[in-house]
Amino acid sequence: MGHREDLLEGAKRCLLEKGFLRTTARDIVKESGTNLASIGYHYGSKDALLVQAYVSLIEGVGERFDPGLDGEMTQPPGSLERFQEVWAGIIRTVPESRAIWLLSFELMFQNDRLEEVRKLLAEAQREGRAGLVPLFNGVPESDLDEATIDSEGRLYQTLLNGLMVQWLFDPGTATTAEQLTEGLRRVIRESARS
Repeated sequence: MGHREDLLEGAKRCLLEKGFLRTTARDIVKESGTNLASIGYHYGSKDALLVQAYVSLIEGVGERFDPGLDGEMTQPPGSLERFQEVWAGIIRTVPESRAIWLLSFELMFQNDRLEEVRKLLAEAQREGRAGLVPLFNGVPESDLDEATIDSEGRLYQTLLNGLMVQWLFDPGTATTAEQLTEGLRRVIRESARS
């Protein structure tokens, strides 16, 4: 690995151990075996490097959301059964990705203090929405139109964030995939009556 990759891996470890606000440039350098000048050269700033590291961590979690990775996706795209299957897969990742979700909420609650970071993360949110949609509707990300990303993607991202709050706060009372699906089923049934 080169300095760029070493910095990214070191930053990931620092984020998971110390969080965003407590990680210093010196921590990253020590963890990565590089030097301070490398941060500016490769990433522009410590915050930009930490954002890249955070996005990389979130992408790694997102890759584990898809139960089809192991050939397990069994339900037809767009169905309520697929909806439940995907949420069950997402919920299964919570124990191993707890530190990453806690980091996400740290960043959300510090956004006023970290204007540069907020801007970088806001840009990454669109990518997150675009990555969620194919899990549910089976359409490849490259084939999605902006309207789908902006509507369905926002819905799934909102549900994901709310679900993670519940699972981090109290896993014993958090909403299950079955409960989420039953709620949607009832909403659909009621809207059909109108």
